[in-house]
Amino acid sequence: MEVNETNRPLTEVQENNVPETSVPTVESVESTDKPVYAPKQTQEEVVERLTEINKDACNADKQEIDFLKQTFYKLHKAEQDAARKAFIDEGGNADDFVPAPDPWETRFKEIMSSIKEKRSVMAAELEQEKEENLQKKLAILDKMKALIETTEDTSKIYNEFKQLQQEWNDIKQVPVGKVNELWKSYQLYTEKFYDMVKLNNEFREYDFKKNLEQKTHLCEAAEKLAEEPDVVSAFHQLQKLHQEFRNIGPVAKDLRESIWARFKAASTAVNRRHQQHFEMLKEKEQNNLDQKTVICEIAEAMEYDKLKTFADWENKTQEILALQAKWKTIGYAPQKMNVKIFERFRAACDEFFKRKAAFFKQIKENMAENLEKKKALCEKAEALKDSTDWKQTAEILTQLQKEWKTIGPVAKKHSDAVWKRFIGACDYFFAQKNKATSSQRSVEIENMTKKEEIIKQLAALDASGTTDDNTAEQTRSLVKEWNSIGHVPFKEKDRLYNEFHKLADKLFDKLNISASERKLSDFKSGLGKGDNLYRDREKLVRTYEGLKSDIQTYENNLGFLSSASKKGNTLVAEVTRKIERLKGDMELVLKKIEAIDEKLKEA
Repeated sequence: MEVNETNRPLTEVQENNVPETSVPTVESVESTDKPVYAPKQTQEEVVERLTEINKDACNADKQEIDFLKQTFYKLHKAEQDAARKAFIDEGGNADDFVPAPDPWETRFKEIMSSIKEKRSVMAAELEQEKEENLQKKLAILDKMKALIETTEDTSKIYNEFKQLQQEWNDIKQVPVGKVNELWKSYQLYTEKFYDMVKLNNEFREYDFKKNLEQKTHLCEAAEKLAEEPDVVSAFHQLQKLHQEFRNIGPVAKDLRESIWARFKAASTAVNRRHQQHFEMLKEKEQNNLDQKTVICEIAEAMEYDKLKTFADWENKTQEILALQAKWKTIGYAPQKMNVKIFERFRAACDEFFKRKAAFFKQIKENMAENLEKKKALCEKAEALKDSTDWKQTAEILTQLQKEWKTIGPVAKKHSDAVWKRFIGACDYFFAQKNKATSSQRSVEIENMTKKEEIIKQLAALDASGTTDDNTAEQTRSLVKEWNSIGHVPFKEKDRLYNEFHKLADKLFDKLNISASERKLSDFKSGLGKGDNLYRDREKLVRTYEGLKSDIQTYENNLGFLSSASKKGNTLVAEVTRKIERLKGDMELVLKKIEAIDEKLKEA
């Protein structure tokens, strides 16, 4: 269906072959030609961008200015809402809240006022220019009409008519409401001129030839735009080519359809690339939104009631930081959702760190209470350390030690000092008690002799330099024998312990015995007796259950992350490594429980 310029908008292109006199213009891409602006995360960024725009306000994009204005007030409102919430959370009355002055809002209004003033002046000048151009074109139409009605020789008026056409093309914008009306009149007079003055063939053929050359050049330029890397720039260049095409006069009648078809085909290729570009951009932004939504869901799924220890909170903090790092690697979401999804993620992170701060505040208060309780036990132990009522005092101190273990932790800066104070008083009493118990002392001396012999054997193994399986088996056997030997004299305990572990660790390194086996060996060598073993076993069982729960949580999170992206990524690998490390820890705890069970059987 042919559509003549006289009955369709100038912003659309005719879909089929059209007469030479119709208006070739760019295809409408209103549904995809949407400007894409980099979102701003702070008011300062918005003000900085507006400051840049203000330097050349007359040539600025009004849509970007409106976008920045909308973004600024969204951020401004978000800050006021946060301040209001904080005021209410601290016990304030919502009706009494008065927002603090925002210096960025003052600067924002100043710049917007400056931009508005400059653009108002520009708009007024542009309207004045359009009105002047309208009068010029009306004057040209009057002259064209007069030439058509003249009876002079056509050779005399031809050049004059061509000059009027050139003057017409040189005049730019006119009021929008007059565009179609002017164009209809111009086309009418142009067609009448060529039909009525009956130019001789030489003039007519020369004019058609020059027009064909110009339009062919425009076709070539439009075809090159299909290879332009910047599809948006190519689209805007095409619009200019269409304006030039419509301003060029007709070509020979038998070529009109083919030259327009060529130009239209080139235009269609550029328009198709332009549309595909925005479709791909839209798809990419939607994929980014999907990934960010999964991250939000993971952050919001925190089970705060299960976070009981420093380690629990530290592990979850690392997860949040990993999610934040992953977030930064993902591009923008669709414009209408970009700010919303960021606010959702920020709210989840803020909630986490708010709860973490509350937990640590409570822990700090508990630690202060625990310190006072432990100081009180220190005073009791110190008051008993010189007692010679060995049996009763030993029972009391043993009870104090049990009570000590029921008290929670204290701040690290006080932990060693208060423990040394307490254990020093206890050890002093028991050392004096041991001195007074000769029979027990003889057993301890015998144990010391056995352990010194083991140390000599370990030293011999180390000096031999062999690292075969036999050496490894002898080392394990000696370690096991060491663990089975009872107490030694108190004053020799640290010396023997240090000498033994120095040699054992050295051999372990040579024999490549795992760190897990070393930890297990150290644990076995430090096992006590009686009630302590039961309490230690209960503690290990709780640790085992906690590790099991952590592994389940990480595996659930791994499922969320895997659903967000079918490809592997750093975050998935990190969570997988954590799971494997926790499984290793859980296996070591299980072996420690088994070691306690063996010790209890021997008792």
